[in-house]
Amino acid sequence: MALKRTIVTDLGSNSFRMVVFESEADRWWRRSDQLLETVRIGEGLDGTGELSQAGIERGLRAVGLFDHARRAFGIDVADTICVATSAIRDARNGQEFISRAEALSSVPIRVLSTSEEARYGMLAAVNSTSLTDGWTLDIGGGSMQLCQVEGRRSERASSWPLGAVRMTEHFFNQGGDEPTDLDAMKALRKYATKMLEEDGLPNKGGGMAGVGGAIRNLAAAARNEDDLPSVGVQGYQLTGDRLDDLIHRLAALPPSKRGGVPGIKSGRGEIILAAAITVRAAMTVTGAEAIEVTEAGLREGIFFERYLKPADPPLFPDVRGASVRNLALQHRVDVAHAEHVANLCLGMYDSLKDTDAQIGGGTIRELLWAASMLHDVGKTIDYDDHHLHSRYMILGAGLPGYSPRELALIALLARFHRKGNPEPNGLGVLLEEGDRERLKKCAVLLRIAEFLERGRDGSVHGARLVPNGRGIHLELDANDDAALARWGAERQAGLFADAFGRALLVA
Repeated sequence: MALKRTIVTDLGSNSFRMVVFESEADRWWRRSDQLLETVRIGEGLDGTGELSQAGIERGLRAVGLFDHARRAFGIDVADTICVATSAIRDARNGQEFISRAEALSSVPIRVLSTSEEARYGMLAAVNSTSLTDGWTLDIGGGSMQLCQVEGRRSERASSWPLGAVRMTEHFFNQGGDEPTDLDAMKALRKYATKMLEEDGLPNKGGGMAGVGGAIRNLAAAARNEDDLPSVGVQGYQLTGDRLDDLIHRLAALPPSKRGGVPGIKSGRGEIILAAAITVRAAMTVTGAEAIEVTEAGLREGIFFERYLKPADPPLFPDVRGASVRNLALQHRVDVAHAEHVANLCLGMYDSLKDTDAQIGGGTIRELLWAASMLHDVGKTIDYDDHHLHSRYMILGAGLPGYSPRELALIALLARFHRKGNPEPNGLGVLLEEGDRERLKKCAVLLRIAEFLERGRDGSVHGARLVPNGRGIHLELDANDDAALARWGAERQAGLFADAFGRALLVA
């Protein structure tokens, strides 16, 4: 299958970002490279209505750098998409910048309308989170977009000039380095709230998914304050209360120190407080109690439109399933083997339902499937200790659509599909009550299923666990020659007894 490389460049109000995507059609995709320049091209726009010459020059230098990288990567102009957003769209001299940038790079620049910008943010969010009904929010340097979503489809989209750079310049003292005045913060929140309410946004509650660098930075700061493991911010729930705490903490610091808060990047330090207050206003107006954060952004939304053609709208039918298969296929997992292990594992899990040995409901079955599909992903590094490699690859890659707790359980199940006694190992703070017991039980099921398919010959067609007076009986639908499978299952008797408190009896 031919590897396709696509560049998506986003000329934003605060930063210019060039992302290289690699993909194989209908199989997998990933980000493979990125260049980022904080150009602040929207600086001063709120007061003058124009891009400053200094901002233009910074932007042109970034465009020239990006084009040099494109040529070095050997990626054609036809496979390069470049878009401009709020600052360039709104500035009186925005076309002047576009003309000079296009002459410099030969890459056409498409100025997104407010509705297009909102739509791409929505596509990024809905394709990478659990959101079905509610809102998507995207805040940049010049504007903020909200999209009302029902059944994963956009019902209405709106945009306001409430970007972090604009609001910082409009409400906060420029040039000084004092903690922000409380009255200025109240004025910004009142202003943003009024603007959103005048648009008639319904206070319907429901979920909210957030995209954009400011949202990711705020989530990272909240996660660090909670002393949670560093497994990225994908799927993190940023609550209104936690955001309020962050606002108070950031306001007490001089702007020059905010970029030193763990999780806040230095290029966003001066504008992050305005972003936080504006986002909090949006949550209040819509009734959203928390924001599900995603690593995806505008660039991913644009890429998905091309990658998922001819789907309209370009949405993955099942975000969670797609993210698992995407990671598996990227690393050349033996999908036939993984699927057979998953079927055997889920057969045993399902056979315990409605018995006194059942493991529990919720999403556990789905997490067991995901771990079954990904248990061998670490083999792309090396066979030895591939269970350890699988763990950190899953944690490092993240799985869109899953929460941090669910990600941790999937990674732990993959880690313990061979060797060791299942323990949280540093991820315990992410788990819920009862998860340690679920981990032990599900890990031993996965380990048994792996051994039943150790020969990769399909000799075991199905497996069931049947509790009886003496223990739990493992019944196999197998060919006559299933000695290797039975031997492997018997080797897990001790781990099984520890997890279930009953003996494993292999027929």
